[in-house]
Amino acid sequence: MTEHPTSHEGRQPLAARSQERTRPRHEAGTHPATPSGGNVPAQSPAPAAAATSPAASTQQGAASDQAASAPQGASTPQASSAPSASSSAAASASAVPGQAPAQGPLSAPGPTGVPAPPSPPQDGAGAARREGDRLRFVGAATRRIARGIDLDEIVLGLCRATVPTFSDAILVYLRDPLPVGDERPVSPFVLRLRRTDRLRLTDEDTENALVTNTVQVPVLNPQADLPVADLCEVQTGGALAEVLRGVRPVFGDSAAARAALPELLGDGRTLPTGHRAILAPLRGRRRVTGAAIFLRRPDRPAFEPNDLLVAAQLATHTALGIDKAVLYGREAYIADELQRTMLPEGLPQPTGVRLASRYLPAAETARVGGDWYDAIPLPGSRVALVVGDVMGHSMTSAAIMGQLRTTAQTLAGLDLPPQEVLHHLDEQAQRLGTDRMATCLYAVYDPVAHRITIANAGHPPPILLHLGGRAEVLRVPPGAPIGVGGVDFEAVELDAPAGATLLLYTDGLVESRLRDVWTGIEQLRERLAATAQLTGPDHSPPLEALCDDVLDVLGPGDRDDDIALLAARFDGIAPSDVAYWYLEPEERAPGRARRLARRALARWGLEELSDSVELLVSEVVTNAVRYAERPVTLRLLRTDVLRCEVGDDSPQLPRQRRARDTDEGGRGLFLVNRLARRWGATRLSTGKVVWFELPARC
Repeated sequence: MTEHPTSHEGRQPLAARSQERTRPRHEAGTHPATPSGGNVPAQSPAPAAAATSPAASTQQGAASDQAASAPQGASTPQASSAPSASSSAAASASAVPGQAPAQGPLSAPGPTGVPAPPSPPQDGAGAARREGDRLRFVGAATRRIARGIDLDEIVLGLCRATVPTFSDAILVYLRDPLPVGDERPVSPFVLRLRRTDRLRLTDEDTENALVTNTVQVPVLNPQADLPVADLCEVQTGGALAEVLRGVRPVFGDSAAARAALPELLGDGRTLPTGHRAILAPLRGRRRVTGAAIFLRRPDRPAFEPNDLLVAAQLATHTALGIDKAVLYGREAYIADELQRTMLPEGLPQPTGVRLASRYLPAAETARVGGDWYDAIPLPGSRVALVVGDVMGHSMTSAAIMGQLRTTAQTLAGLDLPPQEVLHHLDEQAQRLGTDRMATCLYAVYDPVAHRITIANAGHPPPILLHLGGRAEVLRVPPGAPIGVGGVDFEAVELDAPAGATLLLYTDGLVESRLRDVWTGIEQLRERLAATAQLTGPDHSPPLEALCDDVLDVLGPGDRDDDIALLAARFDGIAPSDVAYWYLEPEERAPGRARRLARRALARWGLEELSDSVELLVSEVVTNAVRYAERPVTLRLLRTDVLRCEVGDDSPQLPRQRRARDTDEGGRGLFLVNRLARRWGATRLSTGKVVWFELPARC
């Protein structure tokens, strides 16, 4: 039987060859006996010397190359004794995948007088070493790609891992838009140039770079340009679509790549002659998400067949990472939207108080939590200030927080006392589950009485910053957290002087692994007092700047929980800007209400509003007297607007309706809706309040 020269019979496994290379020098010439006792053929000294160690093999390979390139009959004692420095550098460079080896000494000139290039080492040790380095490179590159958590980090990891070790430049195209999960991709199939990376050029190589509108790409051939397009529409059934469908990377000089690259680069542009390129599709779990082009300069060795396997591994890991990043981005978007909808979009601007707020998530990877704040306008120009904290940093915590916040808004609309609001919140938390725990602080500020009523359910106490710069922690009953059940909540009423600032916050601002909650509260109080001293005793610090300064109390890495912060500056309403009367529910009440309103407007210099105010007051008071059994209240408030409030003991809210031509009534609220800037009706525990507002100056 004829023996083919390509037979692999007698070749040692890779592991055996590795052990042989690492065998000590003194064992290189000895051969263990075979189990059968057969004779072992003697080995030549050259392979034994080459298998001693990687360094020795490198030296011997370089020496043999130098000797082989010398003319016949020439003696090379230097090559047999020690290799030159340049040949050692070339052998070291050849160990890196795709790295250009340094030029060694030129061989003797041939018949034409041109020196022949040195031949690469052909020993098995060098090839195995290159394969090992290639595997180590793939492992390091995939680990770098896998470290990314978002799209930019993953694409950047691919570029930084491959340039300049594997290629001199890279172009990364991604689908636009990227489909998420099981979503059907939109048509047409468009690829957008996401990122490029290249070797940094020296000053003398700047003429080899091409600058386009948005991309700077190295010019691998100094005589050619490489303009690329930002967008590429993949034609159905085209050459590029076939390459992407095939998934496997292809060389740039292959027939498939030569047909696909002009379509990808745009407008029939092709890679200049001499480019070394690999076109690698990026296919994720379900579909192709993009493509990558690896480029090498002409002075580097061309890509080898094994480099296609490297490109395939890099493309696969990158595509899977892109899928992961897109899913993570969608989850982060959902979390952000959930948190944003759970918190108020903007704070109201109630009369007599200014508000500011801040919210910080616990971390970028935990964007949702259970902290919330709220400001709810109440009848009588009052405002409810709420801050709470549900245990945990998950979607469940955010969902429970949303339900509790909605419940608090509903209870506030009923004008219940603060302790009653917390009691109903506690019942709601128990209905949601046995392990639903939360802390909450509920306060109601009355700008007319300059008083604030506070009830607490296991929350950190608020801090009141006075106008003179003194900051105090308010003494409020601590109470039990919401969800415990079977406990009573107690409310306390305190003074709220004009110019003072009330700060409500969650425990993430004052508690961390480095300090307990009471130490953090004391540091916060001292920080507020120090900030107030900067503006002087007669001026309060700006509210927005105060919130930013409060957050600066947190040191680097000193935040373990999300933070909700609500600051209220009490301006109050002066007693001279308030007029209040009681009216008996009788027929003469509307006329008396008109006379009282006219006198108040004259005292405030608002006579131009008399006609409108008298008409609207008469209509609202008439409706109240019709259903009331107890005295009706009438109050006028002068701030930046003129506000009129009429209260009675009937819980039925008025509704605007269109009166027919034959109806005697039903037109009062129609007039209020047409003449007033705003109006509304609020149900109270003792009845209701109907109010309307007019501009203070016409």
